[in-house]
Amino acid sequence: MLRLVVLPVFGYLAWRDIKTRRVPRRTWYPLIALALVLLVWDTYVLFTGDTTAYDQRLFVIQTAISVFFLIPLAYGFWLLGGFGGADTKAFMTIALLLPTYPEFNLWVFDIQGTLSTLPVVDTEVGVFSLTVLANTVLIGALYPVALAAKNGVSGYISPGMFVATPIQAGKATQKYGVLLEFVEGRLRDVRSLSGLRAQFSWRRLDLDALRMYLQWRDLTLAELRDNPERYCDPASLPAEPNPPGNGSIANTDVTATDSPKKTRGDVGDVPEDDPWGAAAFLDDIDGNAFGTTPEMLRDGLEMLADEDEVWISPGLPFIVPMFFGLVLAFTYGDILFAFLRLVGVA
Repeated sequence: MLRLVVLPVFGYLAWRDIKTRRVPRRTWYPLIALALVLLVWDTYVLFTGDTTAYDQRLFVIQTAISVFFLIPLAYGFWLLGGFGGADTKAFMTIALLLPTYPEFNLWVFDIQGTLSTLPVVDTEVGVFSLTVLANTVLIGALYPVALAAKNGVSGYISPGMFVATPIQAGKATQKYGVLLEFVEGRLRDVRSLSGLRAQFSWRRLDLDALRMYLQWRDLTLAELRDNPERYCDPASLPAEPNPPGNGSIANTDVTATDSPKKTRGDVGDVPEDDPWGAAAFLDDIDGNAFGTTPEMLRDGLEMLADEDEVWISPGLPFIVPMFFGLVLAFTYGDILFAFLRLVGVA
């Protein structure tokens, strides 16, 4: 029953992930502490109570699979860029907190039939965290399908219609996501590995990094689009830039004005060969802007200055399908295993 606390906590985190794409680091500490306490308690009860050696071995194996497989797996996806930091911590927490299948006997409330015991469907392996992971992946897979359908109905047909959506360039700072750019030309015309890589290297500028850059320059996107030649000149960089913030929409307060303000051109500290001051910006904040490089920032700014419409990958707040995956896991159980059992594979 104590483990059910994960549901309201992840419900709150899912809501917060949608609104701000930010999850406080301190959120995980109480859940991890609870997970460790419950693991110690489960171990004590199993090895001191009236349980068989088979049950004890099964518990150890299931816990080992959850902890020593799922945690490294989540960390590996983070290293490859497949998971964000919060997603990785979430899966690691689930691995510690939910290693084995729970059992809720609702027949004590006079509930009969299939729903008398939850989850309805368990697996042969019996590792509950893997069920949560499988449910999360299946629910998350619906997102690109829905995005492609939305784009198709709107008439936006593109190789990236499953991962991106078009927006007005001037509204980029009001969105979360990553700018994408699709290479023109047919895939069958590719003649080199670098050309093949370019076909699928769509990712450009993270919009959080864009907000940090504009905040740092005390500049709005509208001003940048109105006068790109001026702001492309590194001499226009402020002599005393603002703190960049964290890139969140809620915490961005760019209030550029026409009041006189010293630029680097005024004080003689002008970087050489640095369009838009991209390198100067990243150097000033120690390069920590969601993996942004000077080239990525320059390309993104050029795109936003020149185009009326751009494609962004809104990104899937992964904790959202994880929350629904948890709800399904605690109630119905493992969706994938149920399907495989239905077709006779499992």
